[in-house]
Amino acid sequence: MPTIQSISVSVARVPLDTVTSFATRTVSARDYCLVKVRSTAGIEGIGFCYVGSAGGRIAQVAVEELLAPRLIGQESLRVEGLWQEMYAESLLQGRAGSVMRGISILDTALWDLNAHTAKLPLHLYLGANVTERVPAYASGGYYLAGKTPKKLGDEMASYVKAGFKAVKMKVGRLSPAEEEARVRAAREAVGPDVHLMLDANNAWSDVPTALAYVRRFEAYDPYWIEEPFGPDDIDGHAKLAELTPIVVATGEIGYGRWYHKELLDKRGAEILQTDACVCGGITEWKRIATMAAGYGVTLCPHWFHDVHAPLVAATPNARYVEFFIDDQVLNFRRLIDKQLKFKNGDLILHQTPGLGFDFDEKAVKKYALTPAKPWMTIR
Repeated sequence: MPTIQSISVSVARVPLDTVTSFATRTVSARDYCLVKVRSTAGIEGIGFCYVGSAGGRIAQVAVEELLAPRLIGQESLRVEGLWQEMYAESLLQGRAGSVMRGISILDTALWDLNAHTAKLPLHLYLGANVTERVPAYASGGYYLAGKTPKKLGDEMASYVKAGFKAVKMKVGRLSPAEEEARVRAAREAVGPDVHLMLDANNAWSDVPTALAYVRRFEAYDPYWIEEPFGPDDIDGHAKLAELTPIVVATGEIGYGRWYHKELLDKRGAEILQTDACVCGGITEWKRIATMAAGYGVTLCPHWFHDVHAPLVAATPNARYVEFFIDDQVLNFRRLIDKQLKFKNGDLILHQTPGLGFDFDEKAVKKYALTPAKPWMTIR
């Protein structure tokens, strides 16, 4: 049986080429916590997550001091038991936030390690629903200085020209009238048959304010309105879902099956955007997806297409993968050695073992918070 010999952890801070804004925040750099889990057979699996625009060391400390010591010497195939042990070990510090992201990172690395050991691509190791490709939507539409509605429309149209049948843009930063002009420009640019998703990034704090925007958006037939409220305002999501024909989507910052169960019970989302790198890893993501299937709810996971493409391929009630065609916003792409390709709006699945890629060690060293010693190893 494969046994965990060592765990290495690093934090890389990757600056954005252009300072970028969405409804509630402006970002100039992103911190990523990275891990490598190595077995006694010399096989490695990797895991990773975005851990904020600052404070990435919090996740690193959680991995080093709380979580990794529980895994050394354990059988890597015992993923359910290892998940439970990490969760129990961090009850006082975790259950959400950076510590749960630490669990997610390590759990993802275990699945990658085990798939590598089995010499199977992750989607096949998980029990694939499809084996070659999965549908994706092109994500963008951020706020940049001087970016007019016309320029936004041109950006959305470029994704359609590239073959995507679904696109996403940001909303919620400007006034209702200004946001309507942006949505109108996007819809006119992509035409009536393309799915247009709107992402508010927790822009609003009450249902009346949200409705002042959403009522204006309804005429442009959005596929969904994403994260209208803060992640813990489940009741607000449910109320808005009752008052608009636009489907409400949320869950990207959701953690654990218990949060998602409340969201499902209250009908706060008809589309879950559960992020495996956030919610508790692939193990917990699979539990949440299975639970959502019982409610007739679809998953379209948030961010990190590199890990979510194989998960969507193995999940019958999952539909779209969020995809970034360049590294301007999801600049994690600069830290890995192989990129997913796309064709006609689909992502082409890797067919090599595990996740199908590895860290680019030169890039990790370049962006690591401690470049002289980018990796800390626990044995």
